[in-house]
Amino acid sequence: MKRAGTILLKDLKETTAFGHLLARLALPGDVICLSGDLGAGKTALTQEIAKGLEVPSSCYVTSPTYSILQEYPGRMPLYHMDLYRLSDETEVEDLGFEEFFYLSGLTVIEWSERAGALIPDFRLLLKMTIEDDLARKVEFDFGLGSWEKRLASYLKT
Repeated sequence: MKRAGTILLKDLKETTAFGHLLARLALPGDVICLSGDLGAGKTALTQEIAKGLEVPSSCYVTSPTYSILQEYPGRMPLYHMDLYRLSDETEVEDLGFEEFFYLSGLTVIEWSERAGALIPDFRLLLKMTIEDDLARKVEFDFGLGSWEKRLASYLKT
């Protein structure tokens, strides 16, 4: 079974649809890791996941670069982390953030590589690369969970 894949999100409309799909397919306890340079679209994708989780529009989803963690209500809680300001997994562990990886909501982590070995094996890793002003290449690493199966029909299109 293939454990990786790649798609191209050509514009904001496709990014929106993909974010809503991830939210629709997400199960309590899932972890989605987002990797990519500044401006690659990690926060934009998280905002669309939040909309798909029915996070109220009164909750503006922004990158929690300084607070590191934001929790949002929705049909399941969204735990949004931005680990950019942390240097390694020791800091993540010291802050106790790994406990969020096992709660009953969806955890979305920007700059997830900073958490190192603390990231569970069942996560979905999405590496985002800027192709042009609007397009983003997304490389999938499905880990050991069920994301590959859940996304199979989408990836065939």
